[in-house]
Amino acid sequence: MESYTPQPLFEFATATRIIFGCGVLQQLPELAAGMGRSVLLATGSRAIASDGVLAQLAARGLQVELLQVHGEPTLGSVAAAAAHARAAKCDVVIGIGGGSVLDTAKAVAALLTNSGDLLDYVEVAGGGQPLANPAVACIAVPTTAGTGAEVTRNAVMSVPAQNIKVSLRSAFLLPRVALVDPQLTLGLPPAITASTGMDALTQLLEPYVSPRANPLTDALVRMALPRAARSLQAAWHNGANLAAREEMALASVCGGLALANARLGAVHGLAAVLGGRLPAAHGSICARLLPLVMSANVHALQQRAPHAPALQRYAEVAQWLTGSPQAQPADGAAWVAALAAEMGIAPLAAHGLTPALIPELVAKAQASSSMQGNSLPLSDAELAAILHLAL
Repeated sequence: MESYTPQPLFEFATATRIIFGCGVLQQLPELAAGMGRSVLLATGSRAIASDGVLAQLAARGLQVELLQVHGEPTLGSVAAAAAHARAAKCDVVIGIGGGSVLDTAKAVAALLTNSGDLLDYVEVAGGGQPLANPAVACIAVPTTAGTGAEVTRNAVMSVPAQNIKVSLRSAFLLPRVALVDPQLTLGLPPAITASTGMDALTQLLEPYVSPRANPLTDALVRMALPRAARSLQAAWHNGANLAAREEMALASVCGGLALANARLGAVHGLAAVLGGRLPAAHGSICARLLPLVMSANVHALQQRAPHAPALQRYAEVAQWLTGSPQAQPADGAAWVAALAAEMGIAPLAAHGLTPALIPELVAKAQASSSMQGNSLPLSDAELAAILHLAL
């Protein structure tokens, strides 16, 4: 009898519903009206047709409180937003915007049904207590293609006093509906297209080479990563290219699904720490780190685990990125580095990273939960070498 390798035990969780396609924003008022009567509508600086959405929600008899999210959420801004929503007796939360807006919306929805201080629940800086109660209904409407926050079970916030970022993490943070309309990403500025798009690329690649990859996340990545590879550059060159925007929106959703169920890796382990110290977009940090981490992981696998499945997976990734069936892992890293350079991704020194900060950053990164999903453990020296090359 032939031997076989059993499939790994895995769990797959995501938003209750994912509605994807051009024009699906029109479904928002009906969806919200079926969930409650009082809405907190969180939007960002690029709010898409927020006046129209407000009018449509009001026409369905909904009371609407508007929340403008400025920049990345902090513990203070999220707590204040939750207090505002609680006072208004909101029973539905809608986020229309980028990752910061969606993370704010998800966190507020959870705090409306869980008493206590936000600090009780967040990791690292707080108590890390589990949420006891399901969140109120939350509808996540992304206007960028990169974070995948519409289908993930965490919300990232910064703690400025400590120069760190922390997560509120629970299955209760999964939105009731992820409403993904690629038309909302038309006209994104090139810099935001580059940053968010490289984040999407990273969030597809890292779960694929993670020890926690599973058959469902593998299928998502195999479908979406080639799409991101052929469409990110096109969307950056022409923000009105709807076909490219649609493929990047799909890649972003798939990346969120993959990372939520197979973990990330050293790129995000380092980026989480760097994001608390540097005034740089998360996606830009990921873009600078990604080819360096790819190279470091491949070298470490070749030296310490030459038969690990991740090594062959890096070759598959290279073939998808380059379009060449003969591509090797080094070709994939070179492709990513060239794309990042073309799109103007700056060295991290331009954002304030100095050699003196590296030992502290490495120590904090090693404790990051994302490091558990890396292809294999990297030493302090290997992580430090990545950061020196990223300067």
